[in-house]
Amino acid sequence: MNNTVLKHLAVIMDGNGRWAKSRGLKRTQGHEKGAEVIRDITIACAKHTSMQSVTFYAFSTENWKRPKLEVEFLMKMLDKYLKSELATYQNNGIRFQAIGDLSVFSKALQKRIKDTEELTKNNTNLSQVLALNYGGRAEITTAINTLISQGKTFLEESDISAALQTEYNDIDLLIRTSGEERISNFLLWQLSYAEFHFTQTLWPDFSSEELHVILDNYAQRKRRFGGL
Repeated sequence: MNNTVLKHLAVIMDGNGRWAKSRGLKRTQGHEKGAEVIRDITIACAKHTSMQSVTFYAFSTENWKRPKLEVEFLMKMLDKYLKSELATYQNNGIRFQAIGDLSVFSKALQKRIKDTEELTKNNTNLSQVLALNYGGRAEITTAINTLISQGKTFLEESDISAALQTEYNDIDLLIRTSGEERISNFLLWQLSYAEFHFTQTLWPDFSSEELHVILDNYAQRKRRFGGL
């Protein structure tokens, strides 16, 4: 049995601000460049032979603490990104999905998200998942409360897994850029047995070439899942 078949990749995109600062640019320009990289990496993942889903940590529940103008820019950029990427999704057979608490977004942005999900729902080559206003603890808490509201009085692990937002629950590999080595409340349940790769590369400099090197490294690992 090959335990290194990669079906679900998770990515914590870090370093947009530092990339911009190092070039004397505005932080917003770092985010714009980062959005271009999401496209490139998603297309590369769509060409991977076994990958079913790639989940990007796009906006956490903690990111609201950032300056108001930056948050407003990110919301506008997300709307623009989804509008411009529809052709990329359709041309590459990519299904778009969003996880997180979307209720806090503007009605227009919520509509853009839902419309993009609907228009791409029949694409089967890859699922691109954006975690938006997402927190791992909040996701687990919501799942448990949902099960309780359904009358559940005893929970199996499979019950919780089924109640989570992610369609492909178990993460095979997590990549985090910019040299930070933590998971920052991202997919806590789903990362239980994931492999980790931390790179010094800032997200706007991350490339499909580096991705392929990381995936080749992953394929050489031996995943034991608690066994020998």
